[in-house]
Amino acid sequence: MEKFLYLGVLLFALAYPLAQSFEHRIRFSSQWYALFPAILISAAIFIGWDYWFTQLGVWEFNPRYVLGIFYLELPIEEWLFFIIVPFACVFIYEVLIYFFPKDIFQPLGKPFVYVMVPFLIGLGLLHLDKWYTSVSFLACAAVIFGHFLIFNDRYLGRFQFAYLVHLIPLMLCNGILTGGLTEEPVVIYNNSENLGIRIWTVPIEDSIYSMSLFLLNISIFEKIRSPKTITKLRSL
Repeated sequence: MEKFLYLGVLLFALAYPLAQSFEHRIRFSSQWYALFPAILISAAIFIGWDYWFTQLGVWEFNPRYVLGIFYLELPIEEWLFFIIVPFACVFIYEVLIYFFPKDIFQPLGKPFVYVMVPFLIGLGLLHLDKWYTSVSFLACAAVIFGHFLIFNDRYLGRFQFAYLVHLIPLMLCNGILTGGLTEEPVVIYNNSENLGIRIWTVPIEDSIYSMSLFLLNISIFEKIRSPKTITKLRSL
């Protein structure tokens, strides 16, 4: 049963969002035409990153807790991660839009960019000797700035709200994967490649990595379902 641990965590993360996707108020399934292209595009980028870091020894996967099916030296669970986690994250984003129609974080959109981009770039450059820290921080700065160039501060307030909420399941699931409840972690980090700062058992870099993944999916998702894009697609 140990070999099903990583898969079990993923299915736990997927279960509620998938079950509620057809709920008549939120109708999350009606947005899948924009969601799945966003997931596939972001997955292609992040799987490449994941493979690269696995080759560098930034992290590795404990064979004790995975099914043993590997492709490009990544377990099948890791491939599923980049489908299931964005699915659950965008579900949180959409649910919060429905239940909180007022964008309460909207005034913080531009300050978020003005503070986070220099902060992340600064920390990334200060820790170029640590692969996970430097790449995660610099990549996140690039994703935030890219979003800002395309959308200005649009969607950033709603993203911040959803991101803060998503930290709860993130820390729960990643806590399990990083050894919070088991003798050994599922994902084994090389601590020489990160800051060594952990929330429970989760490296602080995971929160920045997740921010990049989440915001990239939101950016593509919102771009695809924008009225201009829909009009162009219909005219093809």
